[in-house]
Amino acid sequence: MNQAGSLPDGAEADRPSVARLYDFFLGGHHNFAADRELGRRLIQAEPNTRMIVRENRDFLGRAVRYLADAGVRQFIDLGSGIPTQENVHEIAQRGDAEARVVYVDNDPGVVAHSKYLLRGNPLASIISADLRDPGAVLRHPEMRRLIDVRQPVGLLMITVLHFVPDEDDPVGIVRKFAAALPPGSFLAISHATAEAAPSAAAKVEELYRSAATPVRTRSSLEILQFFEGLELVRPGLVYLPLWRHDGQVPASPERAWFYAGVGRKVS
Repeated sequence: MNQAGSLPDGAEADRPSVARLYDFFLGGHHNFAADRELGRRLIQAEPNTRMIVRENRDFLGRAVRYLADAGVRQFIDLGSGIPTQENVHEIAQRGDAEARVVYVDNDPGVVAHSKYLLRGNPLASIISADLRDPGAVLRHPEMRRLIDVRQPVGLLMITVLHFVPDEDDPVGIVRKFAAALPPGSFLAISHATAEAAPSAAAKVEELYRSAATPVRTRSSLEILQFFEGLELVRPGLVYLPLWRHDGQVPASPERAWFYAGVGRKVS
């Protein structure tokens, strides 16, 4: 912790954080004035913001349950964000108490909160690492302790790839992670797009430039590149509410202008 004892080392309270913004939109308490100010401006630019974040969280839950039903018992959550209700380990371990989860984030606040949340749970852990370095992530001692890469893995990249700029080669990053996983593994992605709401997306991109990490929205064709070499499971790449919704699908699902999809590694 820093000298004031209020923030983990490296955390910045005076600059908005992507993870704390997400926490703000979900009604959490792990956010600061700078996050709330940007959050309110984002809601003004896109009044559907809170709905989109909730739909994204719901997609995460459905994806984890789908993977668990498919026999996956170990999960890697890249860019996991600040812990909130219905975390990956809670969903996975509800179905199988022996399910293992490794969360990965490079935000000191996320790591600190996650360590506190996961205390006493030996089958779930958080590591401080940057997904842009797949080798370092996969070589981490906690990853090696909990994840057996000889068995199917559920790799989760939920609302994280649109924070990776083109110059960092996000497609290459995904391919490196996928190459390290055995057949029977799955990749779940949600990603912002400007296709359904170009005006709102442009405003959001502009506002995020003041945050720690700018946003890069991508088209459906660009997002499909992340699944190259994988078999997309039904219903394919769709707007968040349309991916295996377990209730009544909301009207105008494109208002939740994030694409979602799950791919399976066949060979």
